[in-house]
Amino acid sequence: MPNLHVTFPNNRGETLAGILSTPESRPLAYALFAHCFTCSKDIKAAGNIARALNDEGIAVLRFDFTGLGQSEGEFADTNFSSNVVDLLAAVSYLENAHEPPTILVGHSLGGTAVLQAAPSVSSAVAVATIGSPFDPAHVLHLFSGSEEALEEHGQAEVDLGGRPFLMKRQFVEDLENQNLADTVGSLRKALLVMHAPLDDIVDIDNASELFRAAKHPKSFISLDKADHLLSHAADSRYVGHTLAAWASRYLPAAAATDALQAPAGEVVARTPAHGFRTDVRAGRHELLADEPTSIGGSDLGPTPYDFLSAALATCTSMTLQMYARHKNLPLDSATVRVMHDKIHAEDCKDCESGSGKIDEFRRTITLEGELTDAQRERMLEIADRCPVHRTLHGEVKVRSELT
Repeated sequence: MPNLHVTFPNNRGETLAGILSTPESRPLAYALFAHCFTCSKDIKAAGNIARALNDEGIAVLRFDFTGLGQSEGEFADTNFSSNVVDLLAAVSYLENAHEPPTILVGHSLGGTAVLQAAPSVSSAVAVATIGSPFDPAHVLHLFSGSEEALEEHGQAEVDLGGRPFLMKRQFVEDLENQNLADTVGSLRKALLVMHAPLDDIVDIDNASELFRAAKHPKSFISLDKADHLLSHAADSRYVGHTLAAWASRYLPAAAATDALQAPAGEVVARTPAHGFRTDVRAGRHELLADEPTSIGGSDLGPTPYDFLSAALATCTSMTLQMYARHKNLPLDSATVRVMHDKIHAEDCKDCESGSGKIDEFRRTITLEGELTDAQRERMLEIADRCPVHRTLHGEVKVRSELT
């Protein structure tokens, strides 16, 4: 599945790094994934879950919280509340560049942060937690032995998962001031709690508390013998596929392109308010168009000029095969490459225009088969007879009307 490396700012202007994983076809929905405490977007479990969701047609954005992975900022200056703000920044990115997320997923403390952020995400209809603590302050046991230094000096170096992190007193105070029970009780979104009975980092009682505090619709799935980090690929893939099946119950019944009804011979395109990603339907076929990231697009599909070049290339190769069959020529395959550019008219010696810019299509044709030189030259002439080639050289009128 395509992975797009993206960046977006947090509320302090620091750049957060993310990966947008998309399915092969137009996404049915977008999900936002929050990683575990001091982890990163690149943890294997996150990648496996994203791929499993992609298999079911769901795009997934996972990103590094401030000061972690490839994101800017100092981890020591962050806290649980800033993680929630980072999540909302990721939501804004999806809203502006793609589509608002309808699914929110969080692993460990990332799941707790997702629950806290969820009421502010109006587009979200389904929220899922994986091995998440009910009380954000649950992670304070990881600071065991550093309490005195935190209290006396306001900061301390803490060993977390074998890595040293500078923690500040404000992080602890922020955790102690969180109250998740009321937030979960008034969530008004479908909730899925996933937890392993043998989780020795966040015990199963946390799942019970989350489930008890939530209102329906709510679901619980036991992860059997999985560990907290979902270290075994089979466990994380199971989480992804199960999550997709559960979320499908709450997603819109049809993908956006289903509303773009197009009879045979008609092409329909629709571009949302933000970005350039465009849903295209040609008869019963669904396509996706976009622009490069360098001009504000998301690079999720060919550009309009790419489609125009594709029309010339496909029409040319089809025409050559049709001619070869008609003449019984031994043509095994015809490969056509097309590059489009805009050039200055004065640089084109065989062009009628003398000023401004003109469109130039550079077409390269490769013919595979036992063809004579004469047959190859004739095939080159036939290439100019393809219908799209003639359309590009002929008089064209585009008539538009509002409906």
